[in-house]
Order: sequence, then C-alpha cells, then structure tokens
Amino acid sequence: MSHRAIVIRWGLAGLAVATAAVAAQAQPTAPAATPVKLGIVSFLTGPAASPFGIPGRNGAEIVIEALNAGKAPAPFNTVGFAGSKVEAKYVDEAGSAANVVTEFRNLVQRDQVDAVIGYVSSGSCLAVTPVAEELKALTVFYDCGTPRIFEEKARNYVFRVSPHATMDNVAAARYLLAKKKNVTSYSGINQNYAWGQDSWRDFVGAMKVLAPKVTVDKVLFPKLFAGEYGAEVSTLLTSKSQALHTSFYDGDLEGFIYQEQARGLDKRMTIIMTAGEAAIWRLRDKLPDGTIIGARGANGPLARDTEINKWFQKVYTDRYNVPPTYTAYQMAQSLLGLKLAYEKAAKAGGKPNADAIAAAFKGIEYEGPAGQVKMVLGDGHQGITETAYGTYRFNKQKKEPEIVDIVRYPAECVNPPAGIDADKWIAEGMKGAKCN
Repeated sequence: MSHRAIVIRWGLAGLAVATAAVAAQAQPTAPAATPVKLGIVSFLTGPAASPFGIPGRNGAEIVIEALNAGKAPAPFNTVGFAGSKVEAKYVDEAGSAANVVTEFRNLVQRDQVDAVIGYVSSGSCLAVTPVAEELKALTVFYDCGTPRIFEEKARNYVFRVSPHATMDNVAAARYLLAKKKNVTSYSGINQNYAWGQDSWRDFVGAMKVLAPKVTVDKVLFPKLFAGEYGAEVSTLLTSKSQALHTSFYDGDLEGFIYQEQARGLDKRMTIIMTAGEAAIWRLRDKLPDGTIIGARGANGPLARDTEINKWFQKVYTDRYNVPPTYTAYQMAQSLLGLKLAYEKAAKAGGKPNADAIAAAFKGIEYEGPAGQVKMVLGDGHQGITETAYGTYRFNKQKKEPEIVDIVRYPAECVNPPAGIDADKWIAEGMKGAKCN
C-alpha cells in the first residue's frame, strides 16, 4: 500500500469521526427522568427523637441511598422508583397536632411531593389521615399503631404496611401466659392517648379470652411525655400483680425503667414491653433481665436471618455503628412497599399519579427485612406480618443485649381477619386465629 493511500484512509477515518462528533452534538440530549419527591416525617427533636424518630429517619436515608444506586437486594435492585431517583425532604414531627397537619399540607401543596412517608405518634396519624384524603395525597404511615385508622372509615390514599397495635398486644398476652403460668393478676401503665389506650384495650381483651380467671389490678394512664413516674411506681408497688403491661416508648420508656429500678419494681413483677426492643441498645445492662420484649413485629433481634435482613442489618450498622431497631425496619418496609406499588403503576407508561399508585398498592404482598407483608386489612390498605416475642438478658461476656426464648406468631394468629374490627374480633374470642 502506498504512502498516499495510507494518508487518504486516515483522512477519511478522521472525517468520519469528526462528522459523528458533530452529529452527536446536534442530537438533543435525552431529558433526565423526573425525580420522585418524598416527604419523610419523623421525630427529629424532643423525647421521641433519639430512641424512635431518628432511627426511622436513618432507615430512610440508607434505603433511599441504596435504591438510587440500584444496590438494594432483588427485587428492589432497580434504580430509584422506576428509574427515577428519589429526593427526600425530612420534616420534624415534633409539635402539636395542628402543627403536624400544617407541615403535611406544606409538603403536599407547597413542596408538591409525590408521597409522604411518616409519623411515629398515633395522634399524628389520626390528625393527618382526613387531610391526606381531602388533598388526595398518597401517604404511607410507617410506625403509628392505632387500629382506628382503617377501622373508622374506608381510605383511598392512606396506607400502612406495618401492622397495627392489636398484633403487639394479642401476641404479648399469648407469650406471657405461655411463659408465666403462675399469673393470677396483672397491671398496666400506658400513655394516655390513642396508642396507649388501644394497646391496653387489646391486651386486656386478649387476656380475658385466653385466661378469663386472671384479674386486672392497677390501671394507670399518665400523660404522653410525662417523664416523671414516682407516683405511678408507688401505686404499682402496692400491687400483688405478677406482671405489668406497658406500651411505653420514647423517653417515657427509658425514664420509667430508670425510676422503677431505683425502687425495685421489676423484682416484684415481670414487665412486658410491647415496644421495648427500641430501647435495648440504649439501656443495655440497665434494662432488667427477664423483661418480656416485643418489637412491633419480627424486627431487630427478632427478625429472621434472611438475605434481605442481613443486608439491611449490615448497611445500617456500618453507617451508624449500632444495629437498626424496629422503627428503622418499619421505615425500610414502607419505602420498599411504596417502590413496588409505584413501579407496578408505572408499567402503564409515564409518571404515575397518586390514584394509579394507590390502586397498585392495594393488596400487594412482598418480603422485606422484617419478613412477609400482606396488605389484606382495610380493603388492602393495612398490612399484616408475623410477630415475635422474647425475653431480655444482657450478655455480660459479650457485653451485648440479647433476646432469648423467642416465640414466633403467624400473622393470621394475632391479627384480625379482613372485614372485622380488632376490638370486636377479640371480644368474640379471636375466632379463626391460625396459630400453628
């Protein structure tokens, strides 16, 4: 081949490259997918922040980061929501119910988020629910436990993948009676608002069905975030009950434990904490050995050793240097459920609206870090899962909290069937419960 031929060929190649480059510059760049905007609401300040709200917020942060990178386990390993990155705005739940509603309206109307995930307090959820329906704003409650949300009225835009408080208290009664067969009397201390009232109602109802001869002694309802329980501890020390039920959470739970231990109440009666798992990594050896611990589902140390749970445990612990507690699990479960519903709705083409996502969310089933979620109550808007209880002890050799003697309860054993209110189901003897 001559030198001239070589030059001509290189010249043509260079011309082709240049032409391609010019053509590429002339082509319009494909627009980036519109981000999915989420409002994430949790206690970021106040007595419920450190033990509950911030772990929930942290759970959102690591899951959203993993989803945006496409690094979550299958079937959640696609980028973002249907290829769109997720943008989160974090809002503090602290304040009055009126303030919580105002912040919700701001997220929906001013910030124009595509969905809101949030709320620890049952009071917050009860206040937000009618507003979400009014604004037709897709809303996923991640922690609040009152059964009333979907029992008082049918909902169109509100969902909750986390089971409600009936499950916690029916399972607590079953575990107590299985492990403490000498119980003849029990007492209760619960916060005086929807969460505490509903929790106590369901626990007492379940005990009446399962052990009708066991009697109730002291019934105490201090106000939410009271912080000081000297009078209540004095009252309980006069009781001959063998067990004490509490749905306390946040700083109230921790304050009560420190105050009762100083006077030895836990030596007199076994304490059953339906939300106690959230405190074990903070209280550590200050939490009494022998306490019966729930985690609002099979969360934390009560979660099964699945691949998705191991992934969640690792990414959370690596980031925050402490294992995730149940509010972090519930936030993760909520985000993953919303992702599946969004992507199911997006298959029709384009960015789905709230109505399309809500229609896709109804009745879905999936496995998250805390196990299988079935959206079967509240016309497909309320989830059920299995739950578990165990007994607390502090391992002095490992210097770590442990939950031992774990018993698991199938979802259909401790949740009411579809179409019947929780209190009615319990009062009628928990008919149809499948516990084997």
